[in-house]
Amino acid sequence: VQLVESGGALVQSGGSLRLTCAASGSIGSLYSMGWYRQAPGKERELVATITKDGTTNYAESAKGRFTISRDNTKNTGHLQMNSLKPEDTGVYYCNARLTPIWATGIYSYWGQGTQVTVSS
Repeated sequence: VQLVESGGALVQSGGSLRLTCAASGSIGSLYSMGWYRQAPGKERELVATITKDGTTNYAESAKGRFTISRDNTKNTGHLQMNSLKPEDTGVYYCNARLTPIWATGIYSYWGQGTQVTVSS
């Protein structure tokens, strides 16, 4: 199983970005997908999550500006980020909780991360 993020870039304050996470490999059932970010010198923190049935959860800092979505037919997830601020800068990681076809439990997988830099 592999998660690949894309869409990170350098953007000016107030701008927008759309991140994509593509899950591939021996996926049996894909449950929740989520986005986390890690700023320099800080711990990784939750940005947003979405369950298989579309229930979403956002960090307070993301509410009203970010929208998480997913396409269950393609095993992809997206994070639309609007009104970006310099404090949104960091490496954004995709997380997926899923059951591989060769297993019975739920496993957590991470992507390699994509850099988002918001200039003031």
